[in-house]
Amino acid sequence: MTLTQLQAFLAAVRHGSFSAAARDLSISQPAISDLVRRLEDELGAPLFMRGARRLLLTAAGDELLPFAEQSVMAAEGGAQAVKSLTTLEGGTATFGLLRNADYYLLSNLAKEFHAKHPKVRIRLVGQNSAETAEAVLAGDLEAGLIVLPVVLSGLKAIPLVRDEIVHVTRDREVLQSGSTSIESFAQRPLILYDAHYAKRDPTRRQVVDRAETAGLTLAPQIEVEQVESALALVSDGIGDTFTCRAVAASPTFPKDLGVVPFDPPIYDTIALVKKSGHTLSAATGELAKLARTTLLKMAHSGEGTWQAVERRAK
Repeated sequence: MTLTQLQAFLAAVRHGSFSAAARDLSISQPAISDLVRRLEDELGAPLFMRGARRLLLTAAGDELLPFAEQSVMAAEGGAQAVKSLTTLEGGTATFGLLRNADYYLLSNLAKEFHAKHPKVRIRLVGQNSAETAEAVLAGDLEAGLIVLPVVLSGLKAIPLVRDEIVHVTRDREVLQSGSTSIESFAQRPLILYDAHYAKRDPTRRQVVDRAETAGLTLAPQIEVEQVESALALVSDGIGDTFTCRAVAASPTFPKDLGVVPFDPPIYDTIALVKKSGHTLSAATGELAKLARTTLLKMAHSGEGTWQAVERRAK
């Protein structure tokens, strides 16, 4: 039993004659008759009998009818679903964002994408880069933006832009020094964020690794989850922290705080990540392209604090 046979059967039922069914399906009448005959041979029962003016269903035809309708409808629905994915007329774009996406002008990503492709559903998940990488590898997300370094086994990462990590303090003497070494930073009372992820967080991992290379241990007095909480505590004079320049340049950055770069500099690299060998769906691919274009456009324009790693958007 084939889908073509069932389509011929339903067309004959709908139009009441093989000739009308043939015109509907744009094939010859003998072809329609042959398809129905072979279906009857396979089932071992006649499906039609000739009435005065039109074909009439037999008892076997009546039994087959609802199953034929369900089969053809399911096949057509599946074809339409796949077509929707490839034509951006449906489907779902699943994409991971940085938890501090607002600082990188990505807050309007959903709005811009929806305006261009209103029939596509959007699922944006903001979380730590370590979690985003794991979610992409597991197939829970198709792609996402992450901060490097993370474990990339089974993943492909395309570096886009980089943003400098800076020492945040309210100490005037530190700010007047112009830069800070990892040795000086390690001696300060420290407030570190991303407490849940600790060294799994890519930004903290880089700073901790720099300290460990120098034979030092970063021992925070306070650990919190959000960068905003850490900044509030620094503003209260309890200690110092680090963050990226995008956060330090934001309007919400506390006015009584300042930043100095590390010497030598430390950078966050923001990358687009997907599973190795995996082709993104049209919807997610278009969303990824929009996210990448947004970052690179700001980097090339000089309006952001970050520098382009890619020479141009592809």
